[in-house]
Amino acid sequence: MTTTHPLTAAWSPSRPWRGIMVATALPLRDDLSVDYDAYAAHVAHLLANGCDGVVPNGSLGEYQTLTDDERERVVRTAVEAAGDGARVMPGVSAYGSAESRRWAEQAADAGCGSVLLLPPNAYRADERAVRAHYTEVAGAGVPVVAYNNPLDTRVDLTPELLARLHGDGAVVAVKDFSGDVRRAYETAELVPDLDLLVGADDVLLELALAGAVGWIAGYPNAFPAACAELYRAACAHDLETALPLYRALHPLLRQDSGTEFVQSIKLSMDLAGRRGGPTRPPRLPLGGPAEALVRAATEKALAAGHR
Repeated sequence: MTTTHPLTAAWSPSRPWRGIMVATALPLRDDLSVDYDAYAAHVAHLLANGCDGVVPNGSLGEYQTLTDDERERVVRTAVEAAGDGARVMPGVSAYGSAESRRWAEQAADAGCGSVLLLPPNAYRADERAVRAHYTEVAGAGVPVVAYNNPLDTRVDLTPELLARLHGDGAVVAVKDFSGDVRRAYETAELVPDLDLLVGADDVLLELALAGAVGWIAGYPNAFPAACAELYRAACAHDLETALPLYRALHPLLRQDSGTEFVQSIKLSMDLAGRRGGPTRPPRLPLGGPAEALVRAATEKALAAGHR
């Protein structure tokens, strides 16, 4: 039986980090320059197909390879294409806290509703440094969503640390990419006012059932309508709709947690008729079994009518 989508998991101007926010891939031309026109069209396409907002300049957007001018222009392009800066949550991660704050200030000036921030990623920071980092960036005045990715950063935002960051007034939500669904319950017990956002596509259903109120998503870049339907059914606990769709899309969703997730999602975009294009080095094109797997899974999803 289908139920209404709970308001608590819906996007709103007062909580613009909720809902389905797409970590956007950045279309590149064959010469590896940024195709801003294609990116603007992509942002508009995502919003027109049921997604609530976009997250530019994340790892899926290859922010580490962008110049400062490119990174700033990507945010401005997203805001203009979305028509509402509140629907844009730029990634503001950088090696230094001062640089991250500058990107947060730029996001605030552009009218963005929130920003996404990794912990310090230049070294394995201790708790004192992590708390100072988030407090510094929160000083820009725009709500900060913490990004917990202990696999890549080697800094784990544990439930206890998240409770302290929230108590500091430094974060409003967490994108959890740990893959450990059990943490959802402990986090909710320790800090019930902190919003939990799904951070890995392949645990969407499990975390939605555990109370997540948002999804910072990868595969909607290629299948926005299907992923939006899945998200809303999962949040509504409509398993009759969600579970078959989740099973059908999971061969693709699990690519979001792989090392070559950028290449995989861009390949799926190209196959779905949306410009993904190449990736900048050091990322190389998919090849061999990895490419064959993504290609076959994408073509199967398209043949089943998923868009």
